[in-house]
Amino acid sequence: MEIILENLFVSFCFILSCFFIFTTVRFVRSSSRSARLPPGPPRLPIIGNIHQIGKLPHHSFADLSRTYGPIMHLKFGRLNTVIVSTPEAAREVLKTHDQTLSGRSPPNSILSINHHNVSVAWTHPSSPHWRRLRRLSVTQLFSPQRVEATKALRVKKVQELVSFVNERSESEEAVDIASASFTTVLNIISNILFSVDLGSYGSGKSNEFQDSVLGDTEAAGRPDLANFFPFLAFLDLQGNSKQMKLCTERLFKVFRGFIDTKTAEKSLANNPKDASNSDFLDAILDLTVGDEAELDNNDIEHLLLDMFIAGTDTTSSTVEWAMAELLSNPETMAKAQAEIERMIGQNGLVKEPEISELPYIQAVVKETLRLHPPVPLLLPRKADTDVEIFGYIVPKDAQVLVNVWAIGRDPNVWVNPSRFEPERFLGENIDVKGKDYELTPFGAGRRICPGMPLAVKMVSLMLVSLLYSFDWKLPNTVDMDEAFGVTLHKANPLHAVPVKKNRH
Repeated sequence: MEIILENLFVSFCFILSCFFIFTTVRFVRSSSRSARLPPGPPRLPIIGNIHQIGKLPHHSFADLSRTYGPIMHLKFGRLNTVIVSTPEAAREVLKTHDQTLSGRSPPNSILSINHHNVSVAWTHPSSPHWRRLRRLSVTQLFSPQRVEATKALRVKKVQELVSFVNERSESEEAVDIASASFTTVLNIISNILFSVDLGSYGSGKSNEFQDSVLGDTEAAGRPDLANFFPFLAFLDLQGNSKQMKLCTERLFKVFRGFIDTKTAEKSLANNPKDASNSDFLDAILDLTVGDEAELDNNDIEHLLLDMFIAGTDTTSSTVEWAMAELLSNPETMAKAQAEIERMIGQNGLVKEPEISELPYIQAVVKETLRLHPPVPLLLPRKADTDVEIFGYIVPKDAQVLVNVWAIGRDPNVWVNPSRFEPERFLGENIDVKGKDYELTPFGAGRRICPGMPLAVKMVSLMLVSLLYSFDWKLPNTVDMDEAFGVTLHKANPLHAVPVKKNRH
């Protein structure tokens, strides 16, 4: 009996010793790891640094980075977050460690519609599904050949914008620049995807669709406690999930109507679709049939959602910011209009190939994207494993944000960073294609926005057309206040009165 008790005691001591050794090693490792985390502000129990982030997080992060450096660690509830705020740090995230940091950290609103499992924007790049969707997006929509093939469509739809603005000029009414631009972009994209207009100027027809798109971007970008404390998700305290589901279902209802119509057309053997007139939906519906179908209707609905969310609001807001800056800087607007006049002439038509020969206009677009990147923090990345950057550890599962808004206003990178000066890009090779990390409004690496070539063309074409056909007057002063979301909007929409130019 004594031997048994002695053996039990020895075993207990051994187990207890192992437990203490394991706990000590874990504590030491945890302490060592914590010591190597990027610097950051002190945090409160439970909430961490949530209290230090205001209504404009990109501003708050920029302010904090002046104290804590180009790579910074904050804790939002249970969510580790690392923010980078210089071109060098952005290069580490977007290029050097692109593969390890290509995951996504989706907000709860995205999770609520299961978009993270089927979306090209949110699915992990290691997924065969992501590679399939990415390939389809590039080959069927954004390849140079496809973008060139839709050139006449873009010119036609922008001419409709000019006609609408001309009507407003005759009645001396102000134009809501963002709304008018949104309708134009909406019609360009809906024609590429479905061969129909989904927007209508000056009526409520496009408003419901626009409201649904904007509702989705707001729900995805608005602060949500469930993002920081996942156990609160079922409560939906901010109503983001409810809004996301409602707006998404409205959009899906429209998409299903087109899918059903085109599927019925394809089923009629005596009514084959003319391949020369096929649109994006025709092409991807062909991938849903057969024993080796690559997609189903659910995949298509979520892919179309990505196209509208990523393409409409971001592009129209960029046009609005550009016009706001030009109206606030009359000398800059005069230079832009003079360049357009020299290129196009007195009674010419704006054609897209000419826009590439307008270096000042291209500089205006770049300067707008520098000061007002459509997605100021890009979409949040996620670390697949621990990653070392600048001697610090970015821990596994941390959310990683690239503050392109702060980089665009960094005085160590730009001269007079807060001033709108397109001249800074003249004679420079800096571009927005993801190679120059001081200017990456579309991201970089494998997560770069595939629609970038189309977006730049649409912004440039609309801007040139509005400046060539009209002079502009302001009924009120222009402010540059921002409203934060996934897309960076003007807090107060820009209204301007167009004045048709007298040409002889």
